[in-house]
Amino acid sequence: MATETAKQLQFVAFSSNLDAGFWHKLTQNKLDLYKLDDKPRNVQGFYYNGDAAGLPCRMSLEFTAFNDEPAIPPNCFPSHGMLHNMNTIDSFKNLDKKELLDSMAQQLWEDITSGQALNNPSLLTRFLLLTFADLKKYHYYYWFAFPALLAPEKVTQTQSAQRLDQYFEAKQVDSFLLAYDEYSKKQPNQGYFLVTVNGDTIQVRDLKDFKDVCKDNKVIFGFCDPSTVDTYPGWPLRNLLTLIAFHWSAQCEEVEVLCFRDRARDGKREVNHSLVLHLNVPSIANMTECPKCVGWEKNQRQKLGPRMVNLSSSMDPTRLAESSVDLNLKLMRWRLLPSLDLSHISQTRCLLLGAGTLGCNVARCLLGWGVRTITFVDNSRISFSNPVRQTLFEFEDCLHGGKPKAVTAAEKLKKIFPGVNSSGHEFSIPMPGHPCNTSEATLEQTKKDVAKLEELIDSHDVVFLLMDTRESRWLPTLIAASKRKIVINAALGFDTFLVVRHGLKPPIEGVIPASTVNPNPDTTAGAASSNDTASNVIHGSQLGCYFCNDVVAPGNSTRDRTLDQQCTVTRPGISMVASAMAVELLMTLLQHPDGGYAGADTSAKDDHLSIDFISPLGLVPHQIRGFLSRFTHVLPASLAFNRCTGCCDAVIQHYQSEGFEFLQNAFNNPTYLENLTGLTELHKETQDAEIWDFSDDESIHSME
Repeated sequence: MATETAKQLQFVAFSSNLDAGFWHKLTQNKLDLYKLDDKPRNVQGFYYNGDAAGLPCRMSLEFTAFNDEPAIPPNCFPSHGMLHNMNTIDSFKNLDKKELLDSMAQQLWEDITSGQALNNPSLLTRFLLLTFADLKKYHYYYWFAFPALLAPEKVTQTQSAQRLDQYFEAKQVDSFLLAYDEYSKKQPNQGYFLVTVNGDTIQVRDLKDFKDVCKDNKVIFGFCDPSTVDTYPGWPLRNLLTLIAFHWSAQCEEVEVLCFRDRARDGKREVNHSLVLHLNVPSIANMTECPKCVGWEKNQRQKLGPRMVNLSSSMDPTRLAESSVDLNLKLMRWRLLPSLDLSHISQTRCLLLGAGTLGCNVARCLLGWGVRTITFVDNSRISFSNPVRQTLFEFEDCLHGGKPKAVTAAEKLKKIFPGVNSSGHEFSIPMPGHPCNTSEATLEQTKKDVAKLEELIDSHDVVFLLMDTRESRWLPTLIAASKRKIVINAALGFDTFLVVRHGLKPPIEGVIPASTVNPNPDTTAGAASSNDTASNVIHGSQLGCYFCNDVVAPGNSTRDRTLDQQCTVTRPGISMVASAMAVELLMTLLQHPDGGYAGADTSAKDDHLSIDFISPLGLVPHQIRGFLSRFTHVLPASLAFNRCTGCCDAVIQHYQSEGFEFLQNAFNNPTYLENLTGLTELHKETQDAEIWDFSDDESIHSME
């Protein structure tokens, strides 16, 4: 049995993983710094022990590889490299590879024998990188070596590898993780360590502490293992075994090694797939000469030779920016949100009505999510008070009367990210209570403005209402409801904000998507049973709009107002909070299988803290009402109002059948919408009810 298990230990070799940013930085350095100087230069790489199963054992290099101070990402581990960037393809081919590898092997051997590697174990993981950059074609030739000393020559397993949960009991695993996390705080990015076991007490120590702990404790040598293969450890173990064989093998009958793998899946930490190896490691304490060394990486054809990458299509700075933006989002999908549909987000066309404080912040947040089409509408110009609050503008934009906000905001977005399709339109949105019949010119301009707004809403998927006045939101609310567009509305008070998604009218053709439909649309949140999830949900087609809670039609809110009432006076930070909430609400909605028809949970309980969400990004509320003075927010929901001046069936039908004639009546006649929707009659009924509520006794008593 012992003979069967005493098999030669095998390792998973490193696979090079060079980010496009690395080549971009190398290009800059070659042109501006290196020029014809081809002397070796220090670079930094890193590896990670938390990759998902199936991924290679990666050594990664990014644009930060050239930094004087290593920039190692959290939970990653450094590797020290030497870059030889040659001036010609012939010098790249003719370089003495054996001499270079032997030189690095000698350096490794000296670090091990001198004890330098005990004080700084990261010296055990090194690499050699040969490159030639053809900057005319943006073709890059490269060859990696990951030096591993062949000493001792034969390391065997005395028994089969065990998973961590097979070797340790559950409470010991917890004890180890607690000790490792504490150790990582003191020694961040340290990839080699000792694990001491004394009963249920487990500690993590530095390698150099071996002599101090080996007498009274069981000692396991640990390293952060980038391998994802079930039975084989990663390449960093090779030089660690040489260190063990030189310093401590004579004191150990059997060497136990923890190949620590620490990954997250579905938001949960997983370490039980880590391996514990039981090894026979012959001592090399008497060896004086540097052992042989291996480590050249194979190319794509699995032969020893260099690789070539063609970046002619991606080295343009604009394209490089696009790939970098996409990478940040893809990282979320790799680990945390595998079902995140990034293509749906990037293809969503967003129309921002208002390019002020809210518009600027919403646009920046949309860029961060990878939205590629952003259109602004605004009729005002940038004033001196704007740049400190409106994050896309600068002082120079205020000079000479101020630049137009919409056009300037679109230009600034392109400067931030050239890959965005951004445009600005300067015109006024016609409003109820603001007559358009004062002159022929005014009437014609209003027709053009309405036609332009209809065209823009029709060509976009999402409309953000980010204007200053209530009545300016009426026309886009009506047009978007008629065209079945998603509407996200954000409004600010001094220290409060409201973000609301408008209910989406049933499609003209087809079936309403319905993952969760309220079986009784008349049921309110207060009457819903807490045990019935469906009864706590209002379907997206039944939700109200911004005007559904009003019993008066929108009118001219700018008449007879003082300066502080004309300006949006708010706490400076509230617009950023509201803007972020508006964009995050949209993203959650886009990821829901029902899209704009997603139901809104109206439960007053905290069930949303534990339930499984339909959208991978979480809860999809109808409204978010924030109160900055108390640093709280609530998530109310309301049904559509059948007499709403913005989205009820009567208003939509008249708009669709009469067009501009209907709109003209709404603009010119302050009571037209109230008469049409029945609000006037509702007011009269309310007044009559108040009169009849008085009893005869009350009336007589009041006259005495």
